[in-house]
Amino acid sequence: MKIRPALNTDISKLVEFQIAMAKETEDLNLDEKTIKRGVTAVLNDKQKARYFVAVDNKILIGCFMVTPEWSDWRAGYFIWLQSVYVCPDYRRKGVFKMMYDYLNEIVQENQDYRGIRLYVERENQNAINAYLRMGMADSDYQMLEWVKK
Repeated sequence: MKIRPALNTDISKLVEFQIAMAKETEDLNLDEKTIKRGVTAVLNDKQKARYFVAVDNKILIGCFMVTPEWSDWRAGYFIWLQSVYVCPDYRRKGVFKMMYDYLNEIVQENQDYRGIRLYVERENQNAINAYLRMGMADSDYQMLEWVKK
């Protein structure tokens, strides 16, 4: 198994992963065309975000996306870990740990990066436990949002 930056040839699998994740974690049915536009936009513009994929014998088995957030208080970036998905057959086999370690190494080696942040569905205890095992901790901040309808 290895982690690599996602390629344009990975779009259909990334779309599939995002649709599966939304259904599994939030019981949401995402629009495939919208997701494809979103994934394609990321792969065509690294300023928006970046996708990485986990591969086992040329088969995509997982992915994650990262987006930077500038912190004026720390004069550096926090990297937001998003859109994390591991295929069910590969769970509990170290795939997420490998993906997290890959990202953590990038953050550790880059002087402009200050840390990793993420948000997780409150009810997704399996994901929360996985993030805690990686050394992440509950934040002092609560996330609020307004979503355009």
